[in-house]
Amino acid sequence: MKKSRLFFLVPYVLWLGLFVIAPIILITINAFKGDDGFTLKNFQQFFVNGTFLRMTLNSFWYAFLITLITLLISYPIAYILSQMKNQQFWLLLIILPTWINLLLKAYAFIGIFGKHGLLNNFLKLFGIAPANILFTDFAFIFVAAYIEIPFMILPIYNAICDINPAVIQAAYDLGASKWQTFMKVLWPLSKSGVESGIQAVFIPSLSLFMLTRLIGGNRVITLGTAIEEYFMTTMNWSMGSTIGVVLIVLMVIVMLFTSSDHRRKKEIKL
Repeated sequence: MKKSRLFFLVPYVLWLGLFVIAPIILITINAFKGDDGFTLKNFQQFFVNGTFLRMTLNSFWYAFLITLITLLISYPIAYILSQMKNQQFWLLLIILPTWINLLLKAYAFIGIFGKHGLLNNFLKLFGIAPANILFTDFAFIFVAAYIEIPFMILPIYNAICDINPAVIQAAYDLGASKWQTFMKVLWPLSKSGVESGIQAVFIPSLSLFMLTRLIGGNRVITLGTAIEEYFMTTMNWSMGSTIGVVLIVLMVIVMLFTSSDHRRKKEIKL
């Protein structure tokens, strides 16, 4: 048994070492590299320069909006889905868009939001002149939220399905209203799924760069676009690595902040 476990563990360790740990080590070393060897100049520039601080605030603001919108949409959908028949079929429809390449979905929305796109052609029916929808904050947040919704729905749905229906029924029998049942029973018991969904949406949203270019244009500037700019355009890999290290630290902080204490899970028996 020990040999078989070791056999299956080796590929995972190799994958983790080569594609997770090694890149982090390389960009960390590169972040502290200067013309004269080891230096903190890049980090000093990041925290002193107002441009980088604005990028950081923009990244958190957009990630917050995307996460909030996906949560407000996903929680009711997850609850309704947990009450429906043929749940696997509806889950398949929710998961299906994730099988499509992100770049293809971005170009599809360019066609929808473009000046002569589907949405503007629809607005013309009401006498509304072609609106500038593409390359706006609205377009970027809408597309990002659409792409991230499945990753919010699934953990919330799983958490709600794990709740014993007898607990919900007991709350109604004891005179609780629907709102009280939601706040006192459903929300606390499904909070672990909400936290997992927030992690799955907020953390990737901090580092978006493809959508910021294709959908948001130059109006949306985040740390992700800054990393792309320094690595691919200015070729300043040291500064790009510095931003990457800061972004990783921010992601770890967010993950620790949103992690729940799994020991609080309790089985409620009536």
